[in-house]
Amino acid sequence: MGHSNVLEGGRAPFWQHRWVQLAIGIVCMGLVANLQYAWTLFVVPMDNKHHWGQAAIQTAFTIFIVTETWLVPVEGWLVDKFGPRPVVTGGALCAALGWVINAHATSLVELYIAAVIAGIGAGCVYGTCVGMALKWFPDKRGLAAGLTAAGFGAGAAVTVIPIANMIQRSGYEHAFMFFGIFQGVAILLLAMMLVRPKPPANAIPAKRIVASKIDYTSRQMIRSPLFWVLYFMFVFVAAGGIIATAQLGPIAKEYGFARLPVNLLGITLPLLTMTLSIDNLCNGLTRPLCGFLSDRIGRENTMFMIFLGEGVALLGLMQFGHNPYAFMFFAAAVFLCWGEIFSIFPATCADTFGSKHAAANAGTLYTAKGTAAMLVPVASLLSANGGWSTVFISAAVISIAAAVSAKFILAPMRKRWIENSGAPASVTVAEPRLQPWSGGSSE
Repeated sequence: MGHSNVLEGGRAPFWQHRWVQLAIGIVCMGLVANLQYAWTLFVVPMDNKHHWGQAAIQTAFTIFIVTETWLVPVEGWLVDKFGPRPVVTGGALCAALGWVINAHATSLVELYIAAVIAGIGAGCVYGTCVGMALKWFPDKRGLAAGLTAAGFGAGAAVTVIPIANMIQRSGYEHAFMFFGIFQGVAILLLAMMLVRPKPPANAIPAKRIVASKIDYTSRQMIRSPLFWVLYFMFVFVAAGGIIATAQLGPIAKEYGFARLPVNLLGITLPLLTMTLSIDNLCNGLTRPLCGFLSDRIGRENTMFMIFLGEGVALLGLMQFGHNPYAFMFFAAAVFLCWGEIFSIFPATCADTFGSKHAAANAGTLYTAKGTAAMLVPVASLLSANGGWSTVFISAAVISIAAAVSAKFILAPMRKRWIENSGAPASVTVAEPRLQPWSGGSSE
């Protein structure tokens, strides 16, 4: 797909401005977020009707996450080759179809097929929107990727109450049908306005951002040791956060204050509900905030501070978590130091391996989320054998290890890679861009 139509007088339509394109991507992310974040609302009503068992129903969610995560590199490659419009259009159709099938499913097999289709839809939208943000904003990659990733959580926050009310009022089938079609149609209409990124000529990264002038394909990227350092750092930090956050509910129950009423800013809620609400707020806020910070002070410097912060927050949760308010504070700090991986890592990937294949490359790196999720059962084993302290210490150690790696392994490796044109003897380098980045700020 080209750059779409140009209005008379040579001016492009307003929706082709990069900030409008970014906004369209953020709204698309918000619309597709319910496939993941609202799922929990449907589990009990579905089990009450069909008696499949909650574990069997939750298997559909696992299938969805694996499909969404592991197919993003393929969807990213399609975006790089054919542009964003056809891929997001396909994502819209799959997102709608997945939930329509859920509404009519009379067997677990149908539910699992729907999970695969919905996973493809979510991956198409997620991979495209993050990839487009990286390409439109070479000068503000951290902020653009952060705002896009934040949209994924924010959308669910807006619609989760209407979905819950509709399930209660009209049944889960009606909610699946209505929101499935609504989300699909809305994403489809927005997809029509997406165009291939064409960043302004003055959109160059600041001097402190180490950025490659060469575009690498995903195949070239995965043959470099530098990519695997990035990948395992992503796995480490993601695993630490996922493991800790997955256990917050059981820990609060074990400590005996999950239902304890707490008052904050005039709002009274059970402690666990209040904690999760604040945590989700921190998880969304940190993505653009840390992305913006990384644009200013450099990717590795931000990683070092934030990953270290996560390690300290996890240890604080272990040491002081028996106090209800300390539990809330340190849980929020864990989320604040964890959610930013979804903005900093894609931005670092595009800085290191170029813009041309940014969607496919960032998608390949994003599979680390799926790898990290597979480590969650390890936490259950650790807690069974050594208690919660073992879980927190393990998660803290790998977060601190990632912080040290960012500063003392990743930073010098990336600097060397870019100075040497990043081309090992066995790698064929793509053509340099016509407008190589030369440092300096566009602001």
